[in-house]
Amino acid sequence: MLKKTLTPALISGALMTASANLFAAGAIESLTSLNVNDASLLKDNGIEIGGWAAAGATYASHNGDHRSNAPISFNDRNNEFQLNQVNLFIERAVNTKGSDWDIGGRVDFMFGTDASYTQASGLDNQILGSTGNKTFNNYDVAFPQAYAEIYAPIGNGLTAKIGHFYTNIGYEVVTAPDNFFYSHAYTMLYGEPFTHSGALLTYQVNDNISISGGAVTGWDNFDRNGGDWSFLGGASWTSDDAKTSIAASLITGENGDDSVDRNTTMYSIVLSHDINDKLHYVFQHDFGVTEDGAGAGDDSDWYGINQYLTYDLNEKVGLGLRGEWFSDSDGRISGSYGANYYAVSAGVNYTPIEWLKFRPEVRYDWVDSNGSGGSYDNGNETDQVAISMDMIVTF
Repeated sequence: MLKKTLTPALISGALMTASANLFAAGAIESLTSLNVNDASLLKDNGIEIGGWAAAGATYASHNGDHRSNAPISFNDRNNEFQLNQVNLFIERAVNTKGSDWDIGGRVDFMFGTDASYTQASGLDNQILGSTGNKTFNNYDVAFPQAYAEIYAPIGNGLTAKIGHFYTNIGYEVVTAPDNFFYSHAYTMLYGEPFTHSGALLTYQVNDNISISGGAVTGWDNFDRNGGDWSFLGGASWTSDDAKTSIAASLITGENGDDSVDRNTTMYSIVLSHDINDKLHYVFQHDFGVTEDGAGAGDDSDWYGINQYLTYDLNEKVGLGLRGEWFSDSDGRISGSYGANYYAVSAGVNYTPIEWLKFRPEVRYDWVDSNGSGGSYDNGNETDQVAISMDMIVTF
């Protein structure tokens, strides 16, 4: 028992010390313009090394001994500090504008309480033990990306991504610096994949339109029933003034488990529009269905709508609102009964210096359940208020 208590503390302490050193390097860079990526070996080869550390805490209106903030996640612990992500990456981005072939790629390593959610079956979920191993008290490691990328000057340009990579589906992403809010929408958590393994081709039709398509081994799966392939693809359009864009994405297949011989198909549509230079709006709609997911001859489905409104108060402060309705008619979240989930979040992004960001947030959730009980406080409550904040350091 003592080992279970000390081990995560020691690991977290060591990584926070490393983050503090990188934090100092970030401060030095901001003050002196010194950067490890200016080293000739990296610069001459177009290689970049970087990362971030993200940590925060959440206080919810319930305060049971279980400390669980489920079904909300990644900030899934109540009244408890979380080192969500320490993410390191090395990348060589391909040149997609030239007339020559180019080869690059990227590898990401993550430690923290978010890592277990980004693991792929048969890959990084085995590093610290099998799925569900609590030896490290909700802390884990992941390699959410490890891929090669090839650019071919065919037509307007064809790019191939081969390996293990984040999904192109939806609006919210795993990487903390790329989201406005600390908490995540139900849609992203329960209705979309996080990663894929396989190949994805992207073709730039013209300056406004791109299309993509490829084959992957389902959702968050590396080699489990590896012969079971799904189609992953999409298309995007951006206006000439770059103020409006629409992205549609789709995945269909047996979702990494051909042993059950049933198809899972879902799509996501994301509309982004800059109302003006400071005010930005995003609309997202997802729909998914699993064949025989609720029993033989009875398909299960899920769908929802997310809306985001953000305002750039100035260069350091941004204000944001998020509203969500997620229909989980067959218990994708609860595992036992269907429900409609609703959430409204209000948050602030404060960036006092370019490599440091604070994200305070207030969120209200409620559920309209088709079963007995609720979804919060271990099923004892039908609604919840949560106050949270995290800090992100990029380096």
